[in-house]
Amino acid sequence: MTLRIALILGSTRPGRRGDQIAAWALEVARAHGGADYELVDLADHNLGNLDEPGNPNLQQYQHDHTRAWGALIDSFDGYVFLVPEYNHSYPGALKNALDYVYREWNDKAAGIISYGGWVAGARAAEALRLVLAELQVATVRAQPTISTHPSFHTGAFVPQEGLDTAMGGMLDQVIAWSGALREVREAKRQTATAA
Repeated sequence: MTLRIALILGSTRPGRRGDQIAAWALEVARAHGGADYELVDLADHNLGNLDEPGNPNLQQYQHDHTRAWGALIDSFDGYVFLVPEYNHSYPGALKNALDYVYREWNDKAAGIISYGGWVAGARAAEALRLVLAELQVATVRAQPTISTHPSFHTGAFVPQEGLDTAMGGMLDQVIAWSGALREVREAKRQTATAA
């Protein structure tokens, strides 16, 4: 069965530049192959502030938007997060989306593409890695970074030299780890069924 990888655009800010980066990343990923890729734009999912009263680990969701979000996240084998840096971290909308569900993220792999000013979103990526670890998401080492100053000097996104190569290296790692972790999830399911 073909792996499914979500490219999750972590900014919902009006006037954001991430949509241009996401369009480029999706095109590069589809050309790279190795999985089916789908763009998940948080701006399309109207999650609002976390409004589930229960612990997401129990999966006793009371709202349709949570059930739909959980089913979408659960349908993927791995993720690529496109994350801007806001005030030395990543956007609150992404943290909120991560917190809505728990088990649906577990035992999956993720890559991170960070973007921002002079440090190209590196601090946002490091902050995101801590939260993903708690969600039992294994992040890969390869991390494309995009400095928005040279990349948007014309107003439109222009990938800098070597970015396609960095993206390919990250995708190779996400694909490999996603395949391995799918086997882990299947083994857990079989153990739970046998119990």
